[in-house]
Amino acid sequence: MITTDHVPGTPGWIDLGSPDVAASAAFYGSLFGWSLQPAGPEAGDYGFLQLDGRTVAAVGPLDEGATSAWTVYFGTDDVEATAKAVEQAGGTVRFGPCDVFGEGRMAGFTDPEGAEFAVWQPIATTGFDLAAVPGSLSWAELYVPNPDAARSFYRAVFGWRDQEMPFGDVTFIVVSPAEGENADLGGIMPLQEGDRPHWLPYFEVPSCATTVALAEQLGAGVLLPATEVPGAGSYAVLTDPHGARFAVITSVTA
Repeated sequence: MITTDHVPGTPGWIDLGSPDVAASAAFYGSLFGWSLQPAGPEAGDYGFLQLDGRTVAAVGPLDEGATSAWTVYFGTDDVEATAKAVEQAGGTVRFGPCDVFGEGRMAGFTDPEGAEFAVWQPIATTGFDLAAVPGSLSWAELYVPNPDAARSFYRAVFGWRDQEMPFGDVTFIVVSPAEGENADLGGIMPLQEGDRPHWLPYFEVPSCATTVALAEQLGAGVLLPATEVPGAGSYAVLTDPHGARFAVITSVTA
């Protein structure tokens, strides 16, 4: 599970690029109980998505030519060093290291398999305030054509440890931070034919089936209905009304 320890190399922030920030905030507010807290006039339409006053995610307007999507940010102690490691490992820098109003520094990348991600170097803002509880980020999965190549890339960039586990007809690669006894943070899966490489965020919910039913009522699409995984819980994969992909999960340990 993802935690709020904010160990380098683990997810520490997540935001949504949306063509309609207010509409997206209303959708997720109805689904997860989030409220939108504007980040201030200097941040444009960017705002924090909060649960009972604690930040769980953020939302902002789309960059020109971009499609609506969630971006997972992994923590780093040195954004410049991480950018260099990404390039050395075969990734691409989408936007270089930059300051964010004294709150931290960030950069955006594309891994060699084509999946986009970002990093966050904390200054005043460490990261999100809640994780792995209902209404917050609980897990992250990477879907790429070549999982073995992807795990080599992320191992080079973040030092991740990984182990293989059977999952039906495929092998699931579980990844965890480089050091310590921290919990697993996510996994790497083979990409289905015709799909695009991506990181998929999982948000914890009290009842997967109930959340999927509500999401449909709110205008979401269902890519994968609620599915039981023995020993893990149940999950489903959805698209919000603007097409951003996300998953919900009811973990047996939550």
